Amino acid sequence: MITRAFSLALTVVWCLLVAERQAFAYLDPGSGSMLLQVLLGGVAGVVVIAKLYWRRILSLIGIHRDQPK
Repeated sequence: MITRAFSLALTVVWCLLVAERQAFAYLDPGSGSMLLQVLLGGVAGVVVIAKLYWRRILSLIGIHRDQPK
């Protein structure tokens, strides 16, 4: 059963999403380049962190590798 408050909130959100407003803005090529650099930097950071903590990650999963003697 939908409550009256939920119905009102849903109606308000729907009206805000449907309402169209004109935006006087643009994205220049530098913005796309910066976004790509941020994404690639994040991926590189995740790779470096995974490499640094690889043994801990394997032990959390339950895969243990014997140390060479």
